[in-house]
Amino acid sequence: MKKLLIIMMTALSVAVSAQTDTTAVVKDTTEGFRFTTIDSVGISPVKDQNRSSTCWAFSTLGFLESEVLRTQGKMVDFSRMYVVSKTMIDRATYCVRLYNEPKFAPGGSAYDVIYCMEHYGLVPQEAMPGIRYGWTANDTLPVHSELDKVAGGYLKGLSGLKRISPVWREGLQAIYDTYLGKCPESFEYEGKTYTPQSWVKSLGLNAEDYVSITSYTHHPFYERFALEVPDNWRMDQMYNVPLDEMMRIIDNALANGYTLAWGADVSEIGFTRKGIGVVPDDDHGADITGSDMAKWVGMSNDKKKEELTKKPLPEKTITQQMRQDAFDNWENTDDHGMQIFGTAQDQNGKRYYMVKNSWGTMRSDYKGIWYVSEAFMQYKTNDILVHKNAIPKDIRKKLGIK
Repeated sequence: MKKLLIIMMTALSVAVSAQTDTTAVVKDTTEGFRFTTIDSVGISPVKDQNRSSTCWAFSTLGFLESEVLRTQGKMVDFSRMYVVSKTMIDRATYCVRLYNEPKFAPGGSAYDVIYCMEHYGLVPQEAMPGIRYGWTANDTLPVHSELDKVAGGYLKGLSGLKRISPVWREGLQAIYDTYLGKCPESFEYEGKTYTPQSWVKSLGLNAEDYVSITSYTHHPFYERFALEVPDNWRMDQMYNVPLDEMMRIIDNALANGYTLAWGADVSEIGFTRKGIGVVPDDDHGADITGSDMAKWVGMSNDKKKEELTKKPLPEKTITQQMRQDAFDNWENTDDHGMQIFGTAQDQNGKRYYMVKNSWGTMRSDYKGIWYVSEAFMQYKTNDILVHKNAIPKDIRKKLGIK
């Protein structure tokens, strides 16, 4: 009996030890990030905007490509430069009507793509590749430095005139046609002839299904307003929700098979070219990196960034007020567009969002995918574009979305 009791006690001890080993959170302090996918939604291949200010077109068209994949199970490749050409002519018209007070610029927003889809349609990449200016036949990536200077110079040349002719748009359109090619009025696709509008209809895309969401306190929650950033020149009316509800919308969308177009600020210390987006507690940089204070103070900003983003470290706790302060003091700007499509966790069990970028597959450690922490998503999100059905029902009710 005593022997049996000892055996039972030993077995119980082993069981408890095994349970402790499997449930304890062991912090991995080794260098680098290691990610395991939790879930992800289907996306089209990563593309490369190269040297062009067209992330807004790449990211939102990638979002729409995922929408077609979700609803029809087919992969499409939308022409980015068709949208760029249509949008830049509209933006130039807007600037000219205001006497060039808002300066003409090549940027845009997710809503520009939705507006283009609704009013001009979309075309496949093969119908308008959008590159006619390469030095060699092998140049297939956008390089818009010359195009932007020529188009910007054309608009600047109109400034100061007492009167402009009714054909100035034709001149600007000729510039975009020269560099990007003419926007097709019809095209052949999979054995059928389409117009840009009829092709969109055949894909089941409806502009009214997509809404923009943001989260700031300088406007009332559960109402719409035009976010005051330069690239929202069309004055897209975004729904304003509290921060926790914006995060719920993102999570609900991903959990139900939807992706999101993401407008974000990526100019901060925690966003790296290697594929990481975090909000390290840089106010305590020496402590969290284990560096000597004197050595830390003497480091360059680039070296500090490297130290703060080389492995998982403590991050700042983000509040609604922090977001607002960063927006009001110009710390958060509308400088990049990407696509949110999944979630993952690092070696310590910390949760991240998987984000498709448009910088090609060779410019990050994860073949064009970025891993963005929850803190980064909370802090650096300017706006999201999402299918209205991806929004939780209780939030949709508050917003009056049917």
